[in-house]
Amino acid sequence: MNTAVPPTCTAFLGHRRVASGPYAEVDQALRALDLSAGGLLVFDDASGSQVDHPWPADHAPAPTADVLTDGCGMGSASPGVGRPRLGVVAREVTLLPRHWAWLAQQRGGASATLRRLVDEARRSQAEHDVPRLAKERVYRFMSAIGGGLPGFEEASRALFAQDGAAFAHRTADWPADVRDHLSWLARDAFAAAPLALT
Repeated sequence: MNTAVPPTCTAFLGHRRVASGPYAEVDQALRALDLSAGGLLVFDDASGSQVDHPWPADHAPAPTADVLTDGCGMGSASPGVGRPRLGVVAREVTLLPRHWAWLAQQRGGASATLRRLVDEARRSQAEHDVPRLAKERVYRFMSAIGGGLPGFEEASRALFAQDGAAFAHRTADWPADVRDHLSWLARDAFAAAPLALT
């Protein structure tokens, strides 16, 4: 079953949000606007990273889904005999000889073992990874759009100090659309107390 969620992005003209949703829909909305004055900023919703617009017609940001990766460079995108279609991607991994020797002795070989190890690490680290990744996402967005706004440095320190109240206080006077998007991006950043910026 394919559980991939279409990648989404959010576009701002200055500090005003003008489009949000799947990339294709945002592209269509932006093409209908007058962008001649400049000031367009588009952000990937999963990472908070700024993306260039217009993007190529074949632009395909990574889906927000569980994708299994063949880290040994031995896999193929097409399934072999008895191998289910997993969306496997071949990439290069460099390991010491003792690591390769250990992997070769494991059930299913190196690729299957690495996939199991990554899945186990994802499960065991999820509690720590979710707030860390959320803070990084928030910081990328606020650095690009709010670097010149009052209280930016203090808000940044509060973000990484896990102080949701101080973060909300330091961004309270920021433009409403920026505050709303920050609140949405930061939904997992402050584990102890959910952030309320509005």
